[in-house]
Amino acid sequence: MDVRSIIAPVVTDREALQEFIDGLVDHAQNIERDVARLKSTPGDRETIADLFRAIHNIKGDAALCKVDLAVAIVHPMETVLARFRNGEILFSDFVAEALLLALDRLELAAEGLASGKALNGLRLLPLVQGLEKMALATLSGMDDCASELIEAVTGFRPAAAASLPTRGKVSSMPSGSKSPLAEDLRFFRVLANQFEARSLLFKGRTMRILRLALETNQLANKAIDPVQLEAAVYMHDVGMMFLPESLWLKVDRMTPDEKKILHTHTEYGSGILSRMAGWSEAAQMVAQHHEMPDGAGYPKAIKGAQICDGAKVLAIVDAFEAVMLKHIHRGRNRSVLRAIAEVNACDKQFAPEWIEPFNQVIRRTVEA
Repeated sequence: MDVRSIIAPVVTDREALQEFIDGLVDHAQNIERDVARLKSTPGDRETIADLFRAIHNIKGDAALCKVDLAVAIVHPMETVLARFRNGEILFSDFVAEALLLALDRLELAAEGLASGKALNGLRLLPLVQGLEKMALATLSGMDDCASELIEAVTGFRPAAAASLPTRGKVSSMPSGSKSPLAEDLRFFRVLANQFEARSLLFKGRTMRILRLALETNQLANKAIDPVQLEAAVYMHDVGMMFLPESLWLKVDRMTPDEKKILHTHTEYGSGILSRMAGWSEAAQMVAQHHEMPDGAGYPKAIKGAQICDGAKVLAIVDAFEAVMLKHIHRGRNRSVLRAIAEVNACDKQFAPEWIEPFNQVIRRTVEA
């Protein structure tokens, strides 16, 4: 292993790097499909061969395109799969999760190299070290090695649960309340449900985001008014319904003009709230929930303390849900562990003071 290629990767040919990324997208889709198949039929020799071939092709592409970082990541993955193909080790949920986590990290690293972003948050050195340890592990020690890798990269000990549980109804208001604010909240919830109904992919989305937001706020001693936060959760994406569905349900990469149109959705949700008595705080949360601490967000590119706490929390939980649905066209959701790892890797996108209480909420979920 060349440690320098991992901790200080260098792009020698940007055009070749983009060619590698384009090919990686196609390979990743096939790998995820094959891993899903092996979970149900671990002895399928044809699927095993296809999976090994895909990983081998990625390594070949990386070498050809001179992406040394990718070679360092994929080489031990190939060794693990070769041992599995030869019957030396067994395929398990832990092994599958470790391999998919490595694939996620490879995609994020390649995209980061192409865009010039720092890769420090991806924890690539512990990833490669963990993969190399898996490549040498005994049959009985393989799951332990995979678990250690997952914890080293994500910061969370893996558990059997692979998705965020959906529990009962949650709200910041007492059940049956007839106050004006409670009536407004019920109306906002109806609007959120209308948005959710536009796609089967969104089923249960609103309540998952609401639970994460309220529990994160609870761990911070309710620093944010929970009623205002609940309203913001319901309304933060309602503005999407004023835009063409073909835009906000688009799978392919958006054009700059399409991004400009999409960015207007915050104005609609916040505009509705700001015109109703008692919801100015929620309106501010909705208006700012795509702003970033470094000023790289939208619509006003404000930064740091200019962004209200409710918007900071909403940004984190909304991004987490989005990552869980990321690449859904590939046929699977991100697991909780891979989603939280990706959120934590985006160190400049979210407010660090709110990441820790959010991590605690997720840790309770994973360890439950």
